Amino acid sequence: MTDMDIQPGMYRTEWWQRHLEELDREIGRQALLCRVRLLDPGVIDRVLQGDDSVCAADNRRAFDKLCHLLRMHFVVRQKTAGELGQARTFDIESYVIGRLRKSFPDIGEGGPLF
Repeated sequence: MTDMDIQPGMYRTEWWQRHLEELDREIGRQALLCRVRLLDPGVIDRVLQGDDSVCAADNRRAFDKLCHLLRMHFVVRQKTAGELGQARTFDIESYVIGRLRKSFPDIGEGGPLF
């Protein structure tokens, strides 16, 4: 295997990682605006079901955007897994989640983001 064989895969992985990180960073911002502890158990499911009682702040616009961004995350994650495989996608998500927890410590302490 040459460097040329490795490069396209590496760039593709970096592209997906950057895309997921940007998306998840915006999810974190919207969660902060709504004051929802997104990483606590069961909260993501409740947000996806439109249950705004998980919010400590009344911000309908931010909550609606959060719902849409979460749905988009799942679509992008599925495409990433199709392109890179489940294991590599999990590695990317773990890396992104670790960075987000440092940037957004108030969005909860639960398990994996998604």
